Amino acid sequence: MSVRLPTAGLSLTRDEVLADYRVAVRSRIASQVGHREVLAGAAKFGIFGDGKEVAQVALAKTFAPGDWRAGYYRDQTLGMALGITSLHGFFSQLYSNPDPHADTASGGRQMVNHIATRFVDDEGRFVATLASRNSSADVSCMAGWMPRLLGLAYASKLYRDNPDLRDVGARFSAGGNEVIFGSIGDASTSEGLFFETMNAAGVLQVPIALSVWDDGQGISVPTALQTTKASISEAMAGFAETPDKPGLRIYVAAGWDYPALCDMYITAVAAVRRDHVPTLFHVTELTQPQGHSTSGSHQRYKSAERLDWERDHDCLARMRAWMTSVGIAEDAELDEVEAEERQLVEIERIGAWEAVREPIDAERRVLLGILAELAESSPSVTESASELASLRVPRRRDIEAAAVGSLIAARTADSETIKPLAGFLAAHRDHGRRLYRSHLYSESTESPLLVPAVAPEYSAGSPTVDGRLVLLRCFDENFGRDPRMFVVGEDVGRLGDVNLVFEGLQAKYGDLRFTDTGIREATILGQAIGAAMRGLRPIADIQYLDYFLFALQTASDDLASLHWRSRGGQKAPVVIRTKGHRLEGIWHSGSPMAAILDACRGIHLCVPRNMTQAAGLYNTLFRGDDPGMVIEVLNGYRVKERVPDNVGSFTVPLGIPEVLREGSDVTVVTYGACCRVALSAAEVLERLGIELEVIDVQTLAPFDVEHRISRSLAKTGAVIFLDEDVPGGATAYMFQRVLEAQEGWWHLDSAPRTVSAAENRCASASDGDYFCKPNREDVILAAYELMRDQRPGDFPEIFGRAR
Repeated sequence: MSVRLPTAGLSLTRDEVLADYRVAVRSRIASQVGHREVLAGAAKFGIFGDGKEVAQVALAKTFAPGDWRAGYYRDQTLGMALGITSLHGFFSQLYSNPDPHADTASGGRQMVNHIATRFVDDEGRFVATLASRNSSADVSCMAGWMPRLLGLAYASKLYRDNPDLRDVGARFSAGGNEVIFGSIGDASTSEGLFFETMNAAGVLQVPIALSVWDDGQGISVPTALQTTKASISEAMAGFAETPDKPGLRIYVAAGWDYPALCDMYITAVAAVRRDHVPTLFHVTELTQPQGHSTSGSHQRYKSAERLDWERDHDCLARMRAWMTSVGIAEDAELDEVEAEERQLVEIERIGAWEAVREPIDAERRVLLGILAELAESSPSVTESASELASLRVPRRRDIEAAAVGSLIAARTADSETIKPLAGFLAAHRDHGRRLYRSHLYSESTESPLLVPAVAPEYSAGSPTVDGRLVLLRCFDENFGRDPRMFVVGEDVGRLGDVNLVFEGLQAKYGDLRFTDTGIREATILGQAIGAAMRGLRPIADIQYLDYFLFALQTASDDLASLHWRSRGGQKAPVVIRTKGHRLEGIWHSGSPMAAILDACRGIHLCVPRNMTQAAGLYNTLFRGDDPGMVIEVLNGYRVKERVPDNVGSFTVPLGIPEVLREGSDVTVVTYGACCRVALSAAEVLERLGIELEVIDVQTLAPFDVEHRISRSLAKTGAVIFLDEDVPGGATAYMFQRVLEAQEGWWHLDSAPRTVSAAENRCASASDGDYFCKPNREDVILAAYELMRDQRPGDFPEIFGRAR
């Protein structure tokens, strides 16, 4: 018995169809059981892929070793069909098991159905991905994975079109033949990231196979209120290719029609692989048997007619009816399949539950044993012990709360008596931090923090040039050294960057290495993220720092959290290049450093004062495996600097400040363009008998890992934090790092000061810049007042209201 697929020209055997049905049933039962576990309180939250099973087993037939996926939390059936998601792993993630061997996708850091494969080994090195079916780590934010989808597919284009990558890409690509499978809910296609990505895919012609799962709702909002023409395939029709113009290919099929779905996917994906034409599959008439998630009931917003329709069009019921009608199987055989799968799901669920409970229960037993001994001399701990012992399903938080409460209750006991309890608490806290906080940054031997510091070298022949040429020569040497490197961005190719930092390099290295893009910052970054996941070393060029706000969500939700949310299983060593700080005007003078610091922990943030320091920081990041961002000073490209003889290989270490001027009275902590402001103020103040010590932090993340600034405060006793962010912005960040984390407050003889920009944006022209950004006179006033606080006899009141 077989079923002929007319377009694909292939036949599906009876065993193949039954195997697909078995996987689909297994996934549906897992959804039902998962939903039950959440409502019973065994799990925190559940969001499942029920209603999409048949389309996903059809899609799985075309997913070859070496291919990739970027999707969202409805793809559990696809994951199971590909072997990416096991039942044990599914329930381990549902129960938030922090063991990365149980929840291999995230080690308990993501909610259920956030799929990921581990392409970084335990030593932090990339593994070959050609023989495996691969999935980039999911994010929940709607369409947030779309920019990365573009980048994964762009890597296939580079591996196919750039012959210099044949050898270095041998572990990651078979000549660029890999298809990148994406998925998205119909309602999420309303997001700008969807349109930006599909537009870029049509321009680039990259092998994306994107499935839109259309179940008619975006939670409670119907498609008619989401999408023009109530159909994403109709709305996207203008993107479709024509005989004389490239674009997308668009297919539509009902999500319950198993043979039509198989025929569509097998035929179309083969063309995607061959032709590198991005393709959109609009899979319609899908359902959500359990509603959107466990957070509420869909009966509240779906009509009785819609609910009846969903029951009639349930894809599993439709597939089963089709199988019996064409003679593939009889009802009794399919009943047996369903019973077997229900039993298997329950066995795997129990195993996953026991695996997550055993270590927590063991921790409770250890603590209760300690408390039992302590109770002999400190009966006050029995209350916490009894509460902990009575909990049916304790969490680690309950254990720690009991330990803290017991330690407080026994605080008057002899220190030796409470030593075991204090030791348990310290070890438990450390263990908890490791389980849930590790791998924000690389912990491998390839970490940029471990790149050796190499000083710049100069000789009599070292030329003095415009600062931009220091960077140009740095990039030239690095691109000559490493064929994996490329840069994408606006005006980086033919023009060579608006500041001519890449001038002539496209002509030298080709347009696959220096590539102009449209005005689309989020997907410029996404293009780099996906390519970096596949072994390449991209630079995402964001023309101005103000424009980085367009890419902030992608940087924050995807790149910055990637290594952490996969518990070290994935990484993307992207370098983001941009420029900001001093210039003029509202949208070309931004310095939103606190916003970036808050949103992008997980990305190293480098803030060089000149182009030589920028080159050294780039050299460090190029040799490490973490993502990093370098913000060049906008008004520094024409300032003269000497070119180091080792311009492509000297390195500036991350997290190490540099003392630009030694002084004994006031420490000024700053970075970027403000270094020149501080040095200029220091010259004036020197004539007044005030010696500033000016420190350039060089990187905000990491920040002064050796606590050099605190040692400066021990000498001066006074500090000014200076930058161009808003008041309470990055100055507050530096304030916390120095005065609290480094305990620098202990050395102060006067209250700390901050000097920052105004709360408003920067006005245009020189006077607007002067009164909106911190200037030399601001620093002079602040330093003078600090010294007046300490020595009023030497520094009389002269500025008055000018303060």
